[in-house]
Amino acid sequence: MTETATHVVLSYPADLSDWGRDIVEDTPFKTYLPKAHDTAEAGETWEEFVGVGCCGSALDVPIRVESVAGGSRLTEETRIEFTVREACDLDGGWAVQSAGTP
Repeated sequence: MTETATHVVLSYPADLSDWGRDIVEDTPFKTYLPKAHDTAEAGETWEEFVGVGCCGSALDVPIRVESVAGGSRLTEETRIEFTVREACDLDGGWAVQSAGTP
């Protein structure tokens, strides 16, 4: 059996909005990640859905695993920390209510 990761550092792109950052850094999202991913390996990227509520568009955010301490297995005991990496032209936001909506 794979050992449990004690600490995982994940990153999101610098161009993720403040709203998006609030979502991914909040407890519910951190609780979701070990349920969605059994393991974490440095260098992998997960495309994670982040909705923008009832009045916005959906957004897939590339979450990259920067480092893993301990084993690779994710559990509710794994401490998850976020950091910011370079921007990647992330396109998302409140398009549904925008005049520019297609």
